[in-house]
Amino acid sequence: MIPEPILLGFFTFFSCTYTYLLADGATGDAVIIDPVLDTVPRDLRLLRELGLTLRYAANTHCHADHVTGSGALRRALGCASAISRASGASADLRLGEGDELRFGSFALRVVPTPGHTPGCVTFVLDDSSMAFTGDALLVRGCGRTDFQQGCARTLHRSVHERIFTLPESCRIYPGHDYHGHTMSTVGEERRHNPRLRLSADDFVALMERLRLPRPRLMGQATPPEPPKNSPKILPEHPQKIFKILPEHPKILPEHPKKSSKYPQKQPQNPP
Repeated sequence: MIPEPILLGFFTFFSCTYTYLLADGATGDAVIIDPVLDTVPRDLRLLRELGLTLRYAANTHCHADHVTGSGALRRALGCASAISRASGASADLRLGEGDELRFGSFALRVVPTPGHTPGCVTFVLDDSSMAFTGDALLVRGCGRTDFQQGCARTLHRSVHERIFTLPESCRIYPGHDYHGHTMSTVGEERRHNPRLRLSADDFVALMERLRLPRPRLMGQATPPEPPKNSPKILPEHPQKIFKILPEHPKILPEHPKKSSKYPQKQPQNPP
């Protein structure tokens, strides 16, 4: 049986964001994908409890709905922060086509998948068994293309040429979900994704018809492009965190406390 890395997934309620922690169980080397600033204390606690050494805190792109936790993890642990060179953001590692993030005997390959933003990348495990697609490809959906120099035609091409060409069995772990999904596969999305099954022209027309609300942290968590006199928005609501991926044998049980102070309705604010 081919060994797999430890894989833990977390859901942050206020932004419907997934964060992923991968580790080599033999060496303890780990990488975290799309950490959220508000949940860094949880990440630090979990790394300590599992005896893991965080090598990289990596982002699939500049996020508009939460502030990344990569800088805080870097300051706390000395790991390297990483993001696409095309994003224009600062990091220890500015990633490009074919770069790898190695952790123990495993590696994540950097595959540029622009369109949602110019700097989007997908992290593909070196055996192509799993891909962390950020906002390029969601389960039965995709990220929006109406801000941060997004381009619907570029996104369609990225998904079809860089993600849908992976093995059909490759597991897709998205950066967001709004409908209770945790994962999919390349084959499932190729056949059933209602947006990405469209032709490029029809996809562009569909994306241009969308009228979505402004991301909650636009201008704070991303390179600024807010309208004049827009109010400053600060993260102030705690998040509800869930462990996911129940099919993975190394997932640890966790039962988050529920609070009646904050509503549990999912926000309708796609990425």
